[in-house]
Amino acid sequence: MPLVTSKEMLEKAQKGGYAVGAFNVENMEMVKAVIAAAEELKAPVMLQTTPSTVKYGTLETYAAIVAAEAKKASVPVCLHLDHGSSFELAVQAIKAGYTSVMIDGSKEDFEGNIAVSKKVADVGLAAGIPVEAELGKVGGKEDDLEADADTNTDPQEAKEFAERTGITSLAVAIGTAHGFYIGTPVLDKERLSEIRKVVDIPLVLHGASGLTDEDVSDCVKRGICKVNFATELRAAYTGAGKKLLAEKPDTFDPKALGKVGMAAVTELVKGRMKVCGCDGKAF
Repeated sequence: MPLVTSKEMLEKAQKGGYAVGAFNVENMEMVKAVIAAAEELKAPVMLQTTPSTVKYGTLETYAAIVAAEAKKASVPVCLHLDHGSSFELAVQAIKAGYTSVMIDGSKEDFEGNIAVSKKVADVGLAAGIPVEAELGKVGGKEDDLEADADTNTDPQEAKEFAERTGITSLAVAIGTAHGFYIGTPVLDKERLSEIRKVVDIPLVLHGASGLTDEDVSDCVKRGICKVNFATELRAAYTGAGKKLLAEKPDTFDPKALGKVGMAAVTELVKGRMKVCGCDGKAF
């Protein structure tokens, strides 16, 4: 089917008490692998690219690849700009065919974040494209994005932020981090429950790579409607290629590396979809 926006799938997730898995993809093989997992489990799915991935392959290229693969799928597929770094990039993504965008103004102060998020949300509203924003700072490093420390989201600020910006989903900081964790993450789950009480729009959890299944599941129960996975997909894809080369060092065909990478990513994504509870929710 044609690409869909994230609006309906996240609203259904919020009402149904599950979360949609959102998976960062870097190439055609990862796109195919994620959609294959969604097809097998009959799950709605969001595919994401970050600004550095877009710089590597361009918005138009990823939009064309994902649209072509989504057209062959029987499940809803959404293409999302993850951590959009500017108003201009978010608008370019919409024009290129992305069906959901994020504007990340979390490096700004509260009023600055509101200003840029509202600006993108206004464009999204006019274009019929949902807009995610972030309040608070998720620590760690992902691509060119780096935060030295976590600043967890304040519930009342989250309420005001959502109301004033007109965004359609909100990424919150509760102690998660981008990349793999050093040590055991300590999540402020009670804060998440408090945010859910005062914010009506779907909530998003970033930095889920490396979290236990139990932590992800508990966050979903407390109101998370979208869970982002990135680093662990890259590790699975690359790890499968390294394993093949170790076993068969004479391998030279990129397709052979792609096949094992795809298989590894598909299995990983299927497991994460089951934890999110979105399997069987495509219809």
